[in-house]
Amino acid sequence: MTTENRRVLALLPHPDDMEILCAGTLIRLRDLGWEVHAATMTAGDKGSATLACQEIAAVRREEARRGALAIGAASYTCLEFADLEIHFDSPSRHRVAHLLRKINPALIFTTSPEDYMADHVITSQLVRDACFNAAVKNYETEPGDIPAAGIPTLYYCDTLGGIDLFGNPSHLSSIVDISAQMGLKSEALGCHASQREWLRKQHGMDEYVEAMQRACATRGKVIGTDYAEGFTQHRGHPYPADDLLMTLLNAFAA
Repeated sequence: MTTENRRVLALLPHPDDMEILCAGTLIRLRDLGWEVHAATMTAGDKGSATLACQEIAAVRREEARRGALAIGAASYTCLEFADLEIHFDSPSRHRVAHLLRKINPALIFTTSPEDYMADHVITSQLVRDACFNAAVKNYETEPGDIPAAGIPTLYYCDTLGGIDLFGNPSHLSSIVDISAQMGLKSEALGCHASQREWLRKQHGMDEYVEAMQRACATRGKVIGTDYAEGFTQHRGHPYPADDLLMTLLNAFAA
């Protein structure tokens, strides 16, 4: 990627994942002049105990659009995968690579490969795969697509609850202070009103925004701030190894 490229993409599985996991860091990047793009794999069409799939999907697309607008994102895209049915196959790989070619970001955030549910794990795999494939000239996606300029810097967000699949503390490489951004991050998450009742029934949670704030406060304690977000950089060959969060945001090494 060239130094002139200041586009960042947050591609996560469901509406509200971005607001929970990385919105504060995206706000900080936006304030530095980065062009922020938000995308979800699904419209969260299974995320209701009362509405049919198409009904809740329409509600949640609009909530995601408003959440992205709240943090100043330049665009919101839904890739229209079915909720709880994301698969690692060639059509899915092509669809994700197409989005990366369309936006051509220098920096990407996605979910952890050690997260609590398959949609998060497979999204992580698809995004990692697309970071490499989108720059390969002979990898065909949509007609007219231009190969990405190079492999972007890739970060995995913190796991939900800060633990991996086996209940162990999740591994992090960087922790970003978002204390000044917590108000706007909370406002953006508040756009997802449909999820309060769903999570109360499915997860036994009735403190949607407060639970996010507590998780960020836990990360903040590690670095001596009020609130923070944690990330793990993908540094495998041939992905960029320079820690952009450290360079741009004075992130703390975890």
